[in-house]
Amino acid sequence: MGLMDKVKGQYEQALTKAQQGVNQGKAKFDQAQAKHQWDALLRNLGAAVWAEQREGGSSDAVTAALAALDAHLAAHAGADEEDAAESPEVTPDATNDGPGTQAEEPSYGGAAGTASSSATNEGTGSGS
Repeated sequence: MGLMDKVKGQYEQALTKAQQGVNQGKAKFDQAQAKHQWDALLRNLGAAVWAEQREGGSSDAVTAALAALDAHLAAHAGADEEDAAESPEVTPDATNDGPGTQAEEPSYGGAAGTASSSATNEGTGSGS
């Protein structure tokens, strides 16, 4: 019976490791999808700002693009915090030497602040 108990214990350990691997793979896939969506939303914002500034377009498109970015950020903000809690070995703050040094980790909050403040500043700058 001792041999069967060992085999069963090893099987359970292997199953647990496999489940962890699947969960990590799914999390990475979901993160990559969210980043792809974020990038597309930023492109839309850039196109809306360009149209407004250079082609006399409506500011409604910029407002809609910013709202879409805010919605995406709100939907994925909790996922970023959960990822950080699940993987304590990844500490982007420990390696942060200044702005722009966290290229490995997508930072939705930092990108949204930059994009929205740039669009807002550009929109108010040439409208005067």
